[in-house]
Amino acid sequence: MTITRKRFIGSLLAASGSVFLKACAHGEQSTGFEGSWQPAYAKLEEQGRLASRIDRAYASFEKCELCPRRCGTNRLAGQRGFCRAPAEAVVHSHQPHFGEELPLVGRNGSGTIFFSNCNLRCVFCQNWPIAHEGRGRAVSDERLADMMLDLQRKGCHNINLVTPTHVMPNILAATRIALKKGLRVPLCYNTGGYELPENIRLLDGIVDIYLPDLKYMDGREASRYAAAAEDYPALAQQSIMEMHRQVGDLVKGAGGVAERGLMVRHLVMPNNVAGTGEFVKWVAANLSRSTYVNIMSQYRVEHRAFEYPRIARAITAEEFLEAMLWAEETGLRNLDSRSLSQRDIFRRRLSVR
Repeated sequence: MTITRKRFIGSLLAASGSVFLKACAHGEQSTGFEGSWQPAYAKLEEQGRLASRIDRAYASFEKCELCPRRCGTNRLAGQRGFCRAPAEAVVHSHQPHFGEELPLVGRNGSGTIFFSNCNLRCVFCQNWPIAHEGRGRAVSDERLADMMLDLQRKGCHNINLVTPTHVMPNILAATRIALKKGLRVPLCYNTGGYELPENIRLLDGIVDIYLPDLKYMDGREASRYAAAAEDYPALAQQSIMEMHRQVGDLVKGAGGVAERGLMVRHLVMPNNVAGTGEFVKWVAANLSRSTYVNIMSQYRVEHRAFEYPRIARAITAEEFLEAMLWAEETGLRNLDSRSLSQRDIFRRRLSVR
């Protein structure tokens, strides 16, 4: 039988569905979320509840309490609080990112949007020109929505919102705009952990993947290295427990790509400043031993860290191996694969000394 163009197209429709053809027609790469899968925010919109969440979030700009600093500034009137952010989101860059956790990266990368400014201001911040100085450009919610759609067209498996706390209302509004134009990939809320639990509750049914840091387990250390944020450990822990209540443990779909769930990061610091032993015990006791945990080894002496003797050096192999041993002894069984690889590298390095 002669294969005509019409029959060829018909066979494609039968094998792959009309969604595939639509993506090809617009030059889109597959994200792996075509078909019947729906992100959380799409379900909330179907229920008619997303718009009211956006209204509640935007009301915060009149007396800003989006983070534990509770500045109370009227950002709609042009005032700026501790984070120095205006009412519009300031974006440094948006791009596929391949350095994130592998379940986020997949084949085509995690669609990161780096927001400028920060509510934490750690003295060792590796992104201090963005987080402390606010380098970037202000964008409207409509432009932010276009960035999300651009990342989806490039095949990114999620929209990874980096340092989102102080621009959460803009993110929600942009998500609804983008949804109406075809956004269909998970939202990943990538936060330093300094959150108000009540604001995390506002995100219930909107965020698919939470990616918080739990940086410090001791309020004195948080106060010393994060601009007097002595309440950081307590609020970060409460917020992460709420995140876990909403989305549970990490769920992966085709190709091992994250669909939903909690992923927790913890940076090992010199002289156990971060309290890693207490961190792994807390995760096991308050979340689940199946929680996806990334124990990170990439601490560097950045920004003003050289002014603080206890953190003015890199971590040692022994310090990282000790941290991983604590995690294993606590029974955590879903450790990041790159953490495990780094453990093996340090072990080999020590064995040849």
